[in-house]
Amino acid sequence: MSVRFVIPYWPTWSFLPPEQPTKSMSETALSIHDYAMLDDAECETRIRAARAALGKRCVILGHHYQRDEVFRHADFTGDSLKLSRLASQSDAEYIVFCGVHFMAEVADILSRPDQVAILPDLAAGCSMADMANLVAVERCWRELATVLDPESEVTPVTYINSAADLKAFCGRHGGIVCTSSNAQKILEWSFARRGKVLFFPDQHLGRNTGYRMGIPLEEMVTWDFGKPLGGLTEDEIRRARMILWAGFCSVHQMFRPEHIDRFLAQYPDTRVIVHPECSFEVCQKAQYIGSTEYILNTVRAAEPNTRWLVGTELNLVNRLAREVQPQGKSVHFLSPTVCMCSTMFRTDPQHLLWVLENLVEGHVVNRIEVPAAIAAEARGALENMLQVA
Repeated sequence: MSVRFVIPYWPTWSFLPPEQPTKSMSETALSIHDYAMLDDAECETRIRAARAALGKRCVILGHHYQRDEVFRHADFTGDSLKLSRLASQSDAEYIVFCGVHFMAEVADILSRPDQVAILPDLAAGCSMADMANLVAVERCWRELATVLDPESEVTPVTYINSAADLKAFCGRHGGIVCTSSNAQKILEWSFARRGKVLFFPDQHLGRNTGYRMGIPLEEMVTWDFGKPLGGLTEDEIRRARMILWAGFCSVHQMFRPEHIDRFLAQYPDTRVIVHPECSFEVCQKAQYIGSTEYILNTVRAAEPNTRWLVGTELNLVNRLAREVQPQGKSVHFLSPTVCMCSTMFRTDPQHLLWVLENLVEGHVVNRIEVPAAIAAEARGALENMLQVA
């Protein structure tokens, strides 16, 4: 199977580029420009030295989708919520999150007041999270109010892959946060409170989870945030149980049902496992659907000499393939086109080294600090999730 690489275009990230000073960066902090041309081998040696100098004062978190050159330095690896909770339970003063912006925000919200969350590259964002912003969601809420009473009829649910102010929005309106692993429990809680759910920013996680709960597709409508009333009629809104934001993950969006068909035609005994951010049509063809942790645990626990077609980010798939190969298991990437998560990929050894050596020198760069009022409301929505799930 031939593979070609595609690096998609993303909208310009709205935060300051890493070479510009942040408010927590002192006048004498080391500049990222001094690190940009270092080769990975030198970075590797100096990262290890900086980590040794910092000791338990610093914990490095590595999301599953990180490149290997960064992932290998992580003290904890996993999904974003798991990592934030582990960091908050550590003795570390500094939490260096090798992931994307919303993940570092969650780490800041859930961590202790004496802990500092840091993102190695402020340009590491999330295209899905960018598809829902507070202005658009508040406009949606106001427009829904022209058709029904959202405060009594609609529970807002935001995927954890969203900005802190959207989590705060859910906190203000009696809503909640979900992850890809607990979405069904969260939706059950939400429907027990109110008859409808506004689910954002990922339509596919909402649709796939709702369908598995027995909600017919015709009772799930898609809110196009670029159109008045989401492009829906008043009757469609009244009849809907789930109002799904028209957002998606650009990596998982690229997987197509025909990719599965072509692979199964050649290897009919293959087991197909995909992330619920994939489209409904792809998930319908998969035997297994779940979070990154679920995918890893399922393939690891499978009997030897099995073949797997995996629909999630490439770095995770490649690491898993190497890990289970000695057991005779074959793991394949679902798409013939490799579309890297370009924003997650921005965190490189050079930025990680820059952050760590600044900490050794007593400087904090790229601190992620959610304003107190937003953090308090967002924490309420996150605590609702933790209690439910």
